[in-house]
Amino acid sequence: MSNIARDPFRAPSRHDPLAGVRAGGGPELDVFLTGTVFFDIIFIGMDGPPKQGTEVWAGGMGSSPGGVANLAVAAARLGLRTGLAATFGEDLYGDYCRQTLGVQEGVDLTYSRYVTGWHSPVTVSMVYQRDRAMVTHGHRPEALDRLVSHPPQARSCFVDLGAERQPWVDSVAESGGLVFADLGWDPDDRWDLGRLRDGLAGCHAFSPNAVEAMSYTRTDSPEAAAEKLAELVPLAVVTNGADGAVAFDRTTGRPVKAAAVPVDALDPTGAGDVFVAGLLVGTLAGWPLLHTLRLANLGAALSVRHFGGALASPGWGDVALWYRETGSKDPGLAGDYEFLETILPDEAVPEVSRAIATLGFRAGR
Repeated sequence: MSNIARDPFRAPSRHDPLAGVRAGGGPELDVFLTGTVFFDIIFIGMDGPPKQGTEVWAGGMGSSPGGVANLAVAAARLGLRTGLAATFGEDLYGDYCRQTLGVQEGVDLTYSRYVTGWHSPVTVSMVYQRDRAMVTHGHRPEALDRLVSHPPQARSCFVDLGAERQPWVDSVAESGGLVFADLGWDPDDRWDLGRLRDGLAGCHAFSPNAVEAMSYTRTDSPEAAAEKLAELVPLAVVTNGADGAVAFDRTTGRPVKAAAVPVDALDPTGAGDVFVAGLLVGTLAGWPLLHTLRLANLGAALSVRHFGGALASPGWGDVALWYRETGSKDPGLAGDYEFLETILPDEAVPEVSRAIATLGFRAGR
């Protein structure tokens, strides 16, 4: 296992939504993440799934880092100083993912490592009928659990409650960092609220989708589920697809609901991670909860217009363009997103990179 050279925040200059917060000093990192980085290959424009003995042609294809990289890139593109602890295979896919994250996107890879003799995990995602199916191959490196013994100082971190909780998470919480958590589908269909309560100990926020939230709380609406989950964490957020999101802030004792932003969806991959990135930004910046939910919804909506998981996530330039051309002119949206007037950058922000079909084109001779 070998170290990866440190490339902190080398991406092009971007808007900093926490500039006001940084005036008082604080940690170098805004959010610290750990997990598995996949090399994603995404096929779009398919009429349906492949059937045995047949071949299906896709109208488009993209390559992108995936897995925990989805949240890392989404957070970095929204101006958060993001650190990632992950393992990278010593192969072309690993080099591509590391370069994309560390150099192109400015994610701090100080705690990441190369693993000799381990190949990068790969996921093929097939998008059709506004949904997706995936095939993945990979091997979990034993070193993953040993990457972080002493975590960096960070304003926040994100944990997947489906994995074993690592000791560094409690260290972040004890030093004043906010712990954001999520948990996917329960394959055993037990929906054990007691186990969930144990997993959320010390966490600040929890953001399941509506089906998961109602299943855990045995409630019949996202609003009721959010209120029930707020007994476990200070901030409970329930996402509900085209119906937006609802949150219950325990400090105010009342729910907040934000409508989804209508867009033509191309690929839903990574939209949940982009939502979490918006939630992180607004919370760390101290925005009103309603504004935070609206940014999270907007980011997720802008991401599904593109394909490619991590590289579909928007930057502030995308948000500014949407507000200038759509949000400020649509009577149904202008009032909700007027708050962006005081948040968006005064000058142009560089465009973000998107997923491409292949890697490493050679220059023509």
